[in-house]
Formats: sequence, C-alpha cells, structure tokens
Amino acid sequence: MIHTYTVTGMTCNACKASVEKHLNALPNITQATVDLEAQEVTVEMSQYISIKSLQEALPEKFLISEKEQENIFKTSKIEAQKSDLQQLKPLFIIFGYITAASILMHYKNWEWSSFMLDFMGLFYIVFSFFKILDLKGFPESFKMYDPLAKQIPFYAKIYPFLELAIGILFLMRIQVPMALIITIIILGITTIGVTKTLLDKKAIQCACLGTALKLPMTKATFIENTIMIVMAIIMLTYTYL
Repeated sequence: MIHTYTVTGMTCNACKASVEKHLNALPNITQATVDLEAQEVTVEMSQYISIKSLQEALPEKFLISEKEQENIFKTSKIEAQKSDLQQLKPLFIIFGYITAASILMHYKNWEWSSFMLDFMGLFYIVFSFFKILDLKGFPESFKMYDPLAKQIPFYAKIYPFLELAIGILFLMRIQVPMALIITIIILGITTIGVTKTLLDKKAIQCACLGTALKLPMTKATFIENTIMIVMAIIMLTYTYL
C-alpha cells in the first residue's frame, strides 16, 4: 500500500531527515520519502498503519495528516490490479494444464507438429466445455465483443459446438488443414473485437471460459487468441511445405 500524507513543521533538510528516520523505523513500513517543498511524505507499507501510530512515531514539532482523495485513488488502483490477476487465475491454471497434458502425450516421442495439434485440440475441447455449461448466457456475453456474433446472433449460439468440433478434428487428425483455416478465421475475427475492446478501455466480461467463471477482458485474452492463431499459421505452412 502507498499512502501520501501532509506533514507540517518541516523547515529544513534536517527536518526532512528526521521525519524519514522516525517513520522508516516503524515495523511494516517499507520506505518513507519526504518531499520538503510540498510538505508531504509518501509511505510504502506492507500493512496498514493508523495515522495515530505515525504521529506518535514523530517528534512533537511535526504534525502529520492524511490526504484522503489521493490515498483512496492509489489504494483502489492497486486493489483493482490485484483483483484482475486473481480473476484471471483460473485461465492461467487451465492454460497450464492443457500445456502439461500436451507435453505428457508426446514426451517419449517428441514431435512439435503433433504437440501443437494436440494442444489446439485440447484447448478447443476444454474451452468449449465451459461455454456449453451456460448456452443461454454465453451468446449474450460473446456478442459484446465478437464482430461476427454481433451481426449474426445464431453464430454466437453455435460457437461452443463449433469449437468442440474443431477440437475433435485436431485430436483425431481429421481434415486438419480445414480446421487450421477455420481457426485462423474465427479467432482472427474475435481478436479484432478483443483489440477494439481493449483500445476503447471497456470493462466487460471475457466469454472465453463461458459465464461460469467471471473473467475480465484483458491483454491475456488477446495473447491467448494470438498464440492459437500463430500456431495455426505455423501448422498450415508446415502442412503445405
């Protein structure tokens, strides 16, 4: 936590050094830095310390008081960042499991092309499962950012099953070139919508894992789609070369 306080009674560099010395001596304070000209002190703390405790640590000539508005802004910003990371935790875990499973399937006879096809297959199967859990709620969430789903609502309704079908094609090695082309097209369209949403700084829910898990739309969604598109392009190039 970072808090900025007003400190009165400071008239010279010796006063500045004194305030910093006494505050830095307190437990749970990482760093206290004084701006003598602004009559302020910025305090980094690992655990919240009351204004009373801060005042008691200082010599009597100094009076410390809170800057409410700035502190609220900084604290809420940090908490929002932590909240986003916590909400994205399921996405990272699922991505890790898919990667680990794909590696285990081929660690004895490693082949990059087989690894990538199985990774993409498992990716589609797992992600379609979460979407199918709420077939009523997913289309509405998906239409908020996917350009094609906005224009054709029926596309949003069949999308989970489209993902499931593509996943099966990859895992069973059936019509792989066609599945790769469809991957590039549908994820390319979605990525355009994701990019626009991020640039517009809209706070909406990502539908990549359906509505069962409340995930915010972040750069992680863009990266996730881009990885799949790049893998599909590589495999398509590999297939025809």
